[in-house]
Amino acid sequence: MHIREMEEKDNQKIEQIIRHSLESYHLNIPGTAYFDPQLSRLAQFYMQQTNAKYWVAVNDQNEVVGGVGVAPFGQRNGICELQKLYISPEAQGVGLSKKLMKVALDFAKEHYTYCYLETLKKLQTANHLYLKFGFQQLDKALDGSDHNACDAWYIKELK
Repeated sequence: MHIREMEEKDNQKIEQIIRHSLESYHLNIPGTAYFDPQLSRLAQFYMQQTNAKYWVAVNDQNEVVGGVGVAPFGQRNGICELQKLYISPEAQGVGLSKKLMKVALDFAKEHYTYCYLETLKKLQTANHLYLKFGFQQLDKALDGSDHNACDAWYIKELK
């Protein structure tokens, strides 16, 4: 398994992974990444932004099995957002989320002071991971949030 920057050829597979994951938790609802307009063209979306990247995890058969992104959060200087951390079911449970988080946070530290993220309380494994990586839970979303279905918000100081 290795991690690399996303390419346009990966768009369809990572979209499938994200949609399937949200469907499996009955979270294919407005206000989640499921309805993000850029979901079918993530590679282009991240390439068009300054200090933004999306990485994919690829298995030994060169198939995309997960991914994570970092992008600026709204118009706030110094704050990025950890975005779209999803792993396909067959690749879960082997520490891949931790590896993706490390790559994303190492990149974020080079460009930002804080990293913000939004999720849902029912995604207990994800929430546990964020706490383990030193994220602090917030009482509410930061102004400028796009995912109004989320009910758990975190921030981490990077420097």
